[in-house]
Amino acid sequence: MISTKNINTGGGNSVPKTLGTGNAEIKINNVRLETVPYKQDAYHVVLEAEGPALGADFQGFLIDKDDASKGNYAGQVGRIRYSEYPYSDGVTKRGDVISRDEEVLKAIKNLCRDLQCESWLDSQDEKHDTIESLVTQFGLDKPYAGKFLRVCIAGREYQNKAGYTSYDLFLPKWSKDGLAMESASVDPSMSRVVKYNPEVHIRKPKTQDVKSFGTDASQNFSATSNVAEEFEL
Repeated sequence: MISTKNINTGGGNSVPKTLGTGNAEIKINNVRLETVPYKQDAYHVVLEAEGPALGADFQGFLIDKDDASKGNYAGQVGRIRYSEYPYSDGVTKRGDVISRDEEVLKAIKNLCRDLQCESWLDSQDEKHDTIESLVTQFGLDKPYAGKFLRVCIAGREYQNKAGYTSYDLFLPKWSKDGLAMESASVDPSMSRVVKYNPEVHIRKPKTQDVKSFGTDASQNFSATSNVAEEFEL
């Protein structure tokens, strides 16, 4: 006989496997540079991050999709860009010269400060000919392993291949409103991390009015575009 009692519909309370926008505590599993398709020689500093362990009932992504024996992540994971925009050489409107490598080095220094591993950076003095070499070594040595940051995670909205809204995650710019990150060891009552505000920290896709499409000059509609890079975990 078919029972209509105690039916478990499932899925309603499932926890996402990926990190989202908002205030969070994360640990860094890896730091690396990422090129961008629209600007030669520009780099994003990417933090491969993981949230706190969510218990035995949570099954995260495989740590290595090609080797299930390594198990699953204990918390939500995601790739977070240290800055919304990539670093590149250039000159500001005021005439200030910007060095890509110096900006990347500043990001690494800030990470080392808040992850309490500045001694690692000191040990790398005069050891690398390129910024790529230094960041690669940072990712190999992982002096930040197991240490948590308190962060505000912002995002650029886009539509993924399945048609759902997703976000390219990044840390917001430091401002008078607060910091983008700090050590999680800071007393929460003394925290200076900015409070997440979707009106400020979500970048919506730009829209533009298209006057015509094909041969029908009378057709008017709004088209949505974005430059977000879709990724899979």
